[in-house]
Amino acid sequence: MKKIPMTEQRREPDGSIPANTTKVASKASTSPPLSAAPDMERSETEDPMAGLQADLDRFRDLALRSQADFENYKKRCAREKEDAIKYANASLLERLVAIVDNFKLGLEAARGESEQSPIYSGMTLVLKQLNDFLAENGLQAIEAEGKKFDPNLHEAIAHEPSEQFPEGTVIRQTRRGYRFKDRLLRPSSVVVSSGPAKKLTRDT
Repeated sequence: MKKIPMTEQRREPDGSIPANTTKVASKASTSPPLSAAPDMERSETEDPMAGLQADLDRFRDLALRSQADFENYKKRCAREKEDAIKYANASLLERLVAIVDNFKLGLEAARGESEQSPIYSGMTLVLKQLNDFLAENGLQAIEAEGKKFDPNLHEAIAHEPSEQFPEGTVIRQTRRGYRFKDRLLRPSSVVVSSGPAKKLTRDT
């Protein structure tokens, strides 16, 4: 049997055998790419047309509300304008009735001297003209004497006992009140009855 000759190993001068160095190439193992996660299935599919219809309904409702608000605003402005024209002379007439009050006081003083005097007759005629003018402009005098006291029309300045008028009834009017159309221009200043005077009994 033929022997295979052994290759003589090269030795270093000191007799040691050099170590054969081999480089081992390592390949990094690569993991296979992860597949993308599947999309979650929706329980209900949203219809884009349904969303558009909801927006359309909302905007239509908003437009109707805005139109209604604008119509109410126009009516309110028209009503306020009408009231402003209707009651434009209220402050003027209120000052005028104060002048009429003073005129009546002068007329009462003239009556005390002589009702047959030309001055008294002339003042009476002027007073009638003033009252007619006030009535033509929507002013109405409030008759209070003998009426039940009404806090909406009367202003009580005093209470007095009375055998003639029951309690809560106007005894007399110290200043006439007026209505201007359907509003109260000035309340009547009145004296109200507190009923019959209480009689004090004295023990004998």
